[in-house]
Amino acid sequence: MAPRILLARHGQTSWSVSGKHTGRTDISLLEEGRRGAKLLGERLHRAPFDGLPGVEVRTSPLSRARETCSLAGFGDRATEWDTLMEWDYGAYEGMTPCDIQDIRPGWFIWRDGVPGGESLGQVTARADEVVSWARAADRDVLVFAHGHILRSIGARWLGLPLDFAARIRLNPTSLSVLGWAYGEPAIESWNDLGHLEV
Repeated sequence: MAPRILLARHGQTSWSVSGKHTGRTDISLLEEGRRGAKLLGERLHRAPFDGLPGVEVRTSPLSRARETCSLAGFGDRATEWDTLMEWDYGAYEGMTPCDIQDIRPGWFIWRDGVPGGESLGQVTARADEVVSWARAADRDVLVFAHGHILRSIGARWLGLPLDFAARIRLNPTSLSVLGWAYGEPAIESWNDLGHLEV
């Protein structure tokens, strides 16, 4: 079987609750986020995943992703990878979409980017690097990272432009699987939160 990539978004933080753009600011998980990470881990250690034996695991080096990875039971198998860091939001770091609309009406990150941060092209290049790595693997891979970079990976896995990511929302502590259908890249599951419904 062709390799798949499993995407785990980090657990809830105070900034994700408030809707603030959290790029490179290193914020810890809330208790709710830690609980979600443990539940995600329990799910990944049950059928059909069964602990993903032999899977290669990589995580963003930011603490909210590393902690999610560790609490899910994959910390000892994970390699930190800067390519999985969240979008550098530059001047918009820590601002909510409403805050940004107040100073820049009509702003849309997937079209307009951010001042003083990463360009759309730079984010696309990072997402493409993750996709290339996953497709070159001889087994499934699992990554722990952040909302916008994971959505970007989803768009680029499908061969679509970055702005497609606007149409595939992703909640904290969600699990998504990118695989194949009829030999073409496909979304097997997206933004699955079933493990939190306990």
